[in-house]
Amino acid sequence: MRSFIVIPSLDGEHVVKACTTQFPSLKSSDVYRALKKKDIRIDGKRTSSDVKVVKGQEIQVWLPDELFERDAAGSASSSESRKDYKVVYRDDNILIVNKRQGLAVHSGATTGETLIDIVRRGDGLRDAELVHRIDMNTGGLIMIACGKEALEDAVKLFREKGVIKRYRCLVVGKIPSDLGEPVVCRDEALMSEVTGFLEKTRDGKVYIHDTKKEGDLPIATRYRVLGYKDGLSEIECELITGRTHQIRAQFAHLGFPILGDGNYGRNQVNLSFRREDGSKIRYQQLWSTGLLFGKIPADSSLRELSGRKFSIEPDYEVKF
Repeated sequence: MRSFIVIPSLDGEHVVKACTTQFPSLKSSDVYRALKKKDIRIDGKRTSSDVKVVKGQEIQVWLPDELFERDAAGSASSSESRKDYKVVYRDDNILIVNKRQGLAVHSGATTGETLIDIVRRGDGLRDAELVHRIDMNTGGLIMIACGKEALEDAVKLFREKGVIKRYRCLVVGKIPSDLGEPVVCRDEALMSEVTGFLEKTRDGKVYIHDTKKEGDLPIATRYRVLGYKDGLSEIECELITGRTHQIRAQFAHLGFPILGDGNYGRNQVNLSFRREDGSKIRYQQLWSTGLLFGKIPADSSLRELSGRKFSIEPDYEVKF
């Protein structure tokens, strides 16, 4: 069973159209078959008719999981295939998704289709806009606004530090837990805060300095060690500043590059680690794994997110 809340762009659509828009892998025939068996519920009530839906209603679709997970051609996806993203949270104003590695979130980073392109087309959110960005080769959580008001409220929330962004990654080497100053985070997690200065050149290259040089921007990252195994440390990071390639460049500067990072790490080292099937690692082992929301005012379009926490497990290419 899968469920969703009817968003404004689907208000007034028939339930079959709403379901196939929300779940692109479903065929109209799948939904009609579910209707015939009364396996569609609207706000908890069964329906057998292709009725119109109303914004805010909860639609439950009682169909086998494999129908939601097959590819666009209609065949079931193999265990090796990966969707572009999975929906983690959705309401009328905000969409939070877990995107796969290798998919750019916006144009400019690639000539192909991007995450925001796919969301606008596949989910019927023509006015969707990215609230923040992550690298193409970083997987994980990203927040998307469904309209102008939500975008403005979300940007304000990020600007006023109302959202904590957490990442998990595998770095090469046994990293100590006390490289920086000890800090207690907002959720009482104990971390170590490392600071420095970031230089970004005109051609987009990033360098980290221990002392400030002209044009440098201050950076701060918090981290804690989660484990160590076979020459790799897993760490969780919290961004205090959000500069270009901050985590990747800063930990490489500290002597612990992220596994699989060809820009700030060493390819010779990356090639010495392999995926479980013996093939080489394709991406940097860095995932956006947590979004923690503080108290949000009642008049904000994002008020449903107040005090909530969303987290995923990183899909590392190496077994850890």
